[in-house]
Amino acid sequence: MSGDDARPLHIRRDGFGPAEELRSAGTLTQITIGEGAGAETSWLAAGHAVVRQVLGDHQRFSNRRRWHDQDEVGGTGIFRPRELVGNLMDYDLPEHPRMRQKLMPGFTLRRIRRLQPYIEQIVADRLDAMEDEGSPADLIELLADEVPGAVLCELIGVPRDDRATFTQLCHRHLDPSLSQRKRAAAGEAFSRYLLAMIATQRKEPGEGLIGAVVAEHGDAATDEELRGFCVQVMLAGDDNISGMIGLGVLALLQNPEQIAAFQDTDQAADRAVDELIRYLTVPYAPTPRTAKEDVTIAGKVIKEGETVTCSLPMANRDPALLPDGDRLDVTRDPVPHVAFGHGVHHCLGAALARLELRVVYSALWQRFPKLRLADPGQETAYRLTTPAYGLTSLMVEW
Repeated sequence: MSGDDARPLHIRRDGFGPAEELRSAGTLTQITIGEGAGAETSWLAAGHAVVRQVLGDHQRFSNRRRWHDQDEVGGTGIFRPRELVGNLMDYDLPEHPRMRQKLMPGFTLRRIRRLQPYIEQIVADRLDAMEDEGSPADLIELLADEVPGAVLCELIGVPRDDRATFTQLCHRHLDPSLSQRKRAAAGEAFSRYLLAMIATQRKEPGEGLIGAVVAEHGDAATDEELRGFCVQVMLAGDDNISGMIGLGVLALLQNPEQIAAFQDTDQAADRAVDELIRYLTVPYAPTPRTAKEDVTIAGKVIKEGETVTCSLPMANRDPALLPDGDRLDVTRDPVPHVAFGHGVHHCLGAALARLELRVVYSALWQRFPKLRLADPGQETAYRLTTPAYGLTSLMVEW
């Protein structure tokens, strides 16, 4: 897969793991991004310790993307385009913790646990659809691409009658096969819907994320912040979980002795989910960090203004983290992997993602204990054009 790959180095994959040219790049390597007059010098961090150091250093590295001629945000002195308002990955200290604190009411352990019956129901419904389709069936189309959007709609508080339209707009906004104009139009419609829903929730807060935040923080959380955060939740959570479901099932089918963990206790299944998250690491990299001053890391000087891209898959397979990181072992004790990021920007929805994956994998093998690949010799259809790694199709039978 990697051979003549023209994509940026940090997103090249070979099966479940990083491509060979990424593996040989080194712990911290200077790279060129782009071509010709637009080419820029940057850094690629691949070692686990270096990635954690960069992601955890919020004093010397910035998440802010460089924008000019933008309107000021809320009298803060910070200039940010509308599409990044509410996107936590573009917020630095001290702005980031203030914003994150406003959103915490939607992610308490109590609220996440309250979602479990709904997650179990939507997964059961999708498994019914697979059974109705009959063997063989495409697990990506019928399960992996359907569950995450439905769960995120429940999390946010989208009325159930609107969810099909809402997720369609989200998918069109992401669809790389559409023209930029069509994607932008879908994004605008998506934003308009969210702002209308936020206005409704301010009058009568519901049980979802928006209702929880406005009930606790009122106007301190602006409409644009809530809109932007909901967009971020949908764009990040949908692709990442879809990728994890498809790749996780494929990895388990190729390592059938490890499926038993999902037919055991919740504790065994939770351990197995954590290992799959580390082993697969579907996000290629978080937002690049920009050095706010000259920084020396691993004996190399990153100059002020230079960016660092952190390879999460490489960090999670670093021999310094695990001597056998290329091996899937769902019985191993959890390690401090960085699949959800590190530091203050650690994924706010990590607990929900873990719960969702445990429910999906456990229910799938409870319903289809003899699940197998429909054609073991068929070439795997990897998804290479979206922000998270995944599969475009996975035909299974039972």
